[in-house]
Amino acid sequence: MNKKKFISIAKNVINLEIKALQKLKNNLNNSFNEAVVEISKCQSKVILCGVGKSGLIASKIASTLASVGTPSFNLLASEASHGDLGMISKKDILIIISNSGETSELKNIIQYANRNKILLIGIVSKKDSILYKGSDIKLLIPKVLESAGIVPTSSTTAQLALGDALAIATMKFKKFDKMDFKKLHPGGNLGAQLKTVEDIMLTGNDIPFVKDTLEMKKAIKILSKKKLGVLIVQNNKKKTKGIITDGQIRRFNQKNYNIHSIKVREIMTKNPIGVEKNTLAAKALSLMNEKKITSLVVFEKKDKLKTIGIVHIHNILQFNIS
Repeated sequence: MNKKKFISIAKNVINLEIKALQKLKNNLNNSFNEAVVEISKCQSKVILCGVGKSGLIASKIASTLASVGTPSFNLLASEASHGDLGMISKKDILIIISNSGETSELKNIIQYANRNKILLIGIVSKKDSILYKGSDIKLLIPKVLESAGIVPTSSTTAQLALGDALAIATMKFKKFDKMDFKKLHPGGNLGAQLKTVEDIMLTGNDIPFVKDTLEMKKAIKILSKKKLGVLIVQNNKKKTKGIITDGQIRRFNQKNYNIHSIKVREIMTKNPIGVEKNTLAAKALSLMNEKKITSLVVFEKKDKLKTIGIVHIHNILQFNIS
């Protein structure tokens, strides 16, 4: 076969799948809305099940739902009739995916759901099938042309797209946001980019606090001990009034000032730049670069003068945040 024909075959496969998705989009109705509401209300688990290629799609959808805040898992149809039906409780929602809706391995699962009044959502292409008739909510996949006329491609693409749509719509309905997403995705590059200042800031005794009445001779010892290159200056009410950097100290020494006898408040920079604790670390890094500084004080919204942490540029970079 001429190699140029391979590209022609690929384009034909993709075109068939595009048409399948277009038909699916045009076929959406109120059943989709019902499914989203029920999944969002579920106080237990959402269980997905399918056979063959549909089973693989079910596994992916379960993973996607779980990743956006809906506890889900994939039930192997082949194991369900050998004890795994016990994994399904009456508070669960069962989603079964099958192109034909007649796959023999699914019959026992459908009957079990119906007998025990477990909410069943069917993703299926045939209205006269057992799955369609047994489903409480019926999500109909329109009939599509498969590649080469036999291989599940267009139908599984439609199943996957519908599952993604359910997951995202449910996520939006539950107001699951990027901060919730971060909690479930602590690892990897995505988790790093969603870290907040609160996740990485130094707190408690690690914060280099000094009183504004302290002499610089003693303040410099604290600066050396904390090894952050900055001091956070507080008044007697523990309100943050300023910041001192090792760069400021060097500049004073170059001018031959007797810095050791000077009070901290005489050298500090007033009103240090700070960020609220829920600020993304990536945004904090951008602010540091913009202001050409290496540290930010961290506060809570209710009191900007109360420093609860300090974030140094090294804290951010060690988490590969950019």
